[in-house]
Amino acid sequence: MPTPLALFNPPPRLLMGPGPINADPRVLRAMSAPLLGQYDPAFRQLMRDTQELYRQVFETRNRATVLVDGTARAGIEAILVSLICPGDIVLVPVFGRFGNLLCEIAARCGADVRRVEATWGTVFSLETIDAALQKHRPRLLAMCQGDTSTTMCQPLEGLGELCRANGVISYVDATASIAGNPLPVDEWKLDAVSVGLQKCLGGPAGISPITLSDAVVERIEARKHLEAGLQAAGYQPGSGPRIASNYFDLAMIVGYWEHGLNHHTEATTMLYAAYECARILLEEGLAAAHARHRLHCQALQAGLVAMGLRLFGDRTHQMQNVTGIYVPNEVDGEAVRRTLLSDFGIEIGTSFGPLAGVIWRIGTMGYNAQRTAVLQTLACLAATLRIHGMNLPSDGVAEAIQVYP
Repeated sequence: MPTPLALFNPPPRLLMGPGPINADPRVLRAMSAPLLGQYDPAFRQLMRDTQELYRQVFETRNRATVLVDGTARAGIEAILVSLICPGDIVLVPVFGRFGNLLCEIAARCGADVRRVEATWGTVFSLETIDAALQKHRPRLLAMCQGDTSTTMCQPLEGLGELCRANGVISYVDATASIAGNPLPVDEWKLDAVSVGLQKCLGGPAGISPITLSDAVVERIEARKHLEAGLQAAGYQPGSGPRIASNYFDLAMIVGYWEHGLNHHTEATTMLYAAYECARILLEEGLAAAHARHRLHCQALQAGLVAMGLRLFGDRTHQMQNVTGIYVPNEVDGEAVRRTLLSDFGIEIGTSFGPLAGVIWRIGTMGYNAQRTAVLQTLACLAATLRIHGMNLPSDGVAEAIQVYP
């Protein structure tokens, strides 16, 4: 007989990388609630309540504010595969790894992808994006708000209006920025936005809130093709080409949320988590949450600078929840990360592409955007750097404390 496996007991970790982060204990408690059937009236009410909470999170009145089961990438793929028809021109301004991801997914959807590039550590001006729109005449513009690979936050004010003036649908991946940085969807006239729970919303990965303007819904409905087992008498398909994915077919997903179309079985426990993430955020208040993330990011950065470390990127367009730091020449960056994790139980991130091994990334987001997490990380990082032979002018803790009121 095979030996039974032991119960998995995860080691204690303080997750101070660019995400995921430690989930708020209130979210974990919510996830332990008993399961309900997806058509139970109590569960359907929970779905409606969750939609209303996320309208407030997104600062939108969009009726089609729903959740896609799967990690944040599920929301990205659902929007792109449901909007893009083969041959459509899609413009992607790329300023980090996750712009490349949008290009990858759009290409798999059959798009004619046109990309414009910004140096990693910088963002785009509205004038540059306008020039690219005039040159490429896309059907869709897709870009990130916050790209954790570079820690930059792309300014979006004016983008939606510019796209609408050119007859272009705008899509924004705000996974890394939502709740830690302002994102008033209606005020900025953004057409489609997707996010995840595992960063500033303070939950686990596994479900993706999205919001869609009426213009997006109209385009998706034109491609509506129900699977055979769901077609009622008199069914008429949309006039456009069928969406290439069944699971990520937003015409059917929106139908599930709004009319109870039996498209999939809801990820009940993840919906509990999403509800609680939004409830906690709105209880705090959006402006207060943005200010909290900004404060703890500033405290962390003050401590890092006091250690003698150098911050990465355009400081004017820094995300309020992730900081990039150049790896000092005196140490092996991966060895430092290993020691910090094994000896102190703290995880920080490296980066990708041209920044792999060049910078570390430290997140101050969600439940971990708090004083104790920041000070513990600074103290333990300083100790780790000294273990690896660096002489530091300070451990950064006193300087970080001075930032706090």
